Amino acid sequence: MLIMLTAEYLTTLSLDASLPLPMFRQLYDAIKDGILTGKLPSTTQLPPTRALAHLLRVSRQTVLNAYSQLMAEGYLSGNVGKGTFVSDKLPGTLVSAQAEPMREPLRPLSTRGQRFIDIRSKINTHDDKPRAFRIGMPGLDVFPFPVWARLEARRWRRPSFQLGYTDPAGYRPLRELLAAYLSTSRGVHCSAEQIIVTSGSQQALFLIASLLLAPGDAAWVEDPGYRGTNGALHATEARVCPVPVDQEGLCVELGAQHYPDAKLIYTTPSHQYPLGVTMSLRRRLDLLAWATRNKAWIVEDDYDSEYRYTGTPHASLQSLDKSGCVIYVGTLSKLLFPGLRLGYMVLPPPLVKAFVNGKAVMDRHTSIVPQIVLAEFIAEGHFNRHIKRTREVYAERHAALLQALEHQVADHLDFGPVDAGMHVAVALKDQRDDHAIALQAQKHNVELRPLSQFYASMEEAPLRDGTPTGFLLGFASVLPAETRFGVSVLHKLLNG
Repeated sequence: MLIMLTAEYLTTLSLDASLPLPMFRQLYDAIKDGILTGKLPSTTQLPPTRALAHLLRVSRQTVLNAYSQLMAEGYLSGNVGKGTFVSDKLPGTLVSAQAEPMREPLRPLSTRGQRFIDIRSKINTHDDKPRAFRIGMPGLDVFPFPVWARLEARRWRRPSFQLGYTDPAGYRPLRELLAAYLSTSRGVHCSAEQIIVTSGSQQALFLIASLLLAPGDAAWVEDPGYRGTNGALHATEARVCPVPVDQEGLCVELGAQHYPDAKLIYTTPSHQYPLGVTMSLRRRLDLLAWATRNKAWIVEDDYDSEYRYTGTPHASLQSLDKSGCVIYVGTLSKLLFPGLRLGYMVLPPPLVKAFVNGKAVMDRHTSIVPQIVLAEFIAEGHFNRHIKRTREVYAERHAALLQALEHQVADHLDFGPVDAGMHVAVALKDQRDDHAIALQAQKHNVELRPLSQFYASMEEAPLRDGTPTGFLLGFASVLPAETRFGVSVLHKLLNG
């Protein structure tokens, strides 16, 4: 039941006995709000505790607790026998500063701060269950959550591990296991000392941009490419230089011709994002040679190379690097689940100390418990078994998508490479508005990611003629039946 206070200066305040918030806290909040908004001016006398308790039909202790907290924080003053008053020590600007909610920042963001909210860095979030054709999402139905829960529970039952501040580079046993895994599966040459565990690959990209580039420094990015990289570079005031991608990957010759002063090159050579092409050996060697001659860093983002459905995964670009110019970036989001927020960098030895310090400044260290659980997950063989299992499942889902596309919409689409990854890129043959089609698909509970949004704007990309349209179609996170439903919706929209 709602009880209204009847004292003249408290008539707008109310207490509700049915709320989970304690009654004394409700009274504290109400009186505090009255003071901050000017409804209870300085030196106003409040009712005695017994009188207010009787008025509110609550215990006197409830009122005593509220008054005591307000006095401790400086809102009220008073002495026994003299009464309780709104403090006369509060600043005169208090009322005007608190009367209206703030709608604009107190002062503009800094020039660099403004770059963080630039529309070119769009953030996508997932707050519902996976549906066709969500990209970047692994099959959560395949992940062994009972195993993960058991490993984590075991740690919490025996919390003898380090719960204080830990090594900014990451949990040492995990880094040793990652070094062994990368050597075996990707041909990466590294030791545990060269690995830094990050809060996802996005943090790794931001650290790289922050520590290696000065404002105005040029950085090649793939066009089309991963927009999260562009966001990190833009936020750190680097000069983003879009370089086209063709059937052999990043066009090194064009980049060298038009942006010869580049200090950094971002690339996804094993499975180009989003088109899916694999960089040829000739291009890899050309890129390494150019970077070596020009003392430029190469960032190799190897985000989902474990999933190849014909042949074996290609060796990393880092495995060919003889001059120490490649920074290898990996993520566990695609292999395990994005909410884990674990990624890593493999750094050339001369960069390790600076990046460990940079990581410490940014967030001290990545959460330690998930690192420990992951280390045990790998050490006990669950990691390799999970990769093997997901390869089999994703291959089935990949085949179901291709079969449905060929059967229903092949007349409308050109297919990109389809031999790897967790999504397929398709281009519209008639160059229709992919954003408009994607909006229509949402009404049918289908996600279509427009291909055009992965291209830089024409003002930023003078090396490209026009912007292709199409879609990225993810298949890893949903069952084949859901994928076939999504293709049927796409068929209706393209034939409508």
